[in-house]
Amino acid sequence: MMKIKICGLFRDEDITYVNAAKPDYIGFVFFEKSHRNVSFERAAQLKQKLDKNIKAVGVFVDEPLSDMVKYVTGDVLDVIQLHGHEDNEYIKALKTVGSKPVWQAFKIRSKEDVQKAENSAADMLVLDNGKGTGESFDWSLLENIGRPFFLAGGINAENIDGALEYSPYGIDVSSGAETDKVKDRKKIEYIVAKCRRDKKQKGNEKNE
Repeated sequence: MMKIKICGLFRDEDITYVNAAKPDYIGFVFFEKSHRNVSFERAAQLKQKLDKNIKAVGVFVDEPLSDMVKYVTGDVLDVIQLHGHEDNEYIKALKTVGSKPVWQAFKIRSKEDVQKAENSAADMLVLDNGKGTGESFDWSLLENIGRPFFLAGGINAENIDGALEYSPYGIDVSSGAETDKVKDRKKIEYIVAKCRRDKKQKGNEKNE
C-alpha cells in the first residue's frame, strides 16, 4: 500500500492539519538554511502533539555523525532521512548507533543517478529533484528501477496523477502542500485523499 509523507512541518497548525488528514509520515527538517528548519527541542514539542499513528521523519543534510546520537537514540524521530552527501560507510555507522530505519535522498538527473541510488545501503530511497527546489525531475527515468522508493520533488495537486503512475512505494510532498511557504490545510487534505483513493481504486481493479 502506497505511503504518504508530508514534509517540512514547523508550526502547531501543521500538526493539526496532518492529524486530521492522517498521512503515514511527516517530516521535520534539521537544516539551518531551510525556512522549514526546526530545532530538536521544537521537534520534540511538535511530536508530542502528533497523532501516534503518524511516524516522524528527521531530515538531515551532511550532519556530523557524532551529532546524530541524540536523533537516532531518542523517541522524537521514528525514521532518519539523509539529504546530503552521506555515503554507505556513513549509513552503516549510523545503523550501529541506533535501530531507526535510514532513508537516503538522491538527486535524479540520469539513469546513472538511479543506479547509484539502487546501490545505497539505506533502508529506503527518496528520489528527488534536489534540495527543496519545488520542481520535479524526469520521472520516466524510474521505469526500470529495482527498489522501492519515495517519489519527491515538485509533487502537487496538479501533477500528482502523473506521479502515481510510476507506482512509488510512497509520495513525499513539501512545497506542493504549501501556500506562501507555509502548510496549507486544504492542499494537504486533497493530496492525502487523492493518494488514498488511488490505492483503493487499484485494489478494486486487482480484485475484479
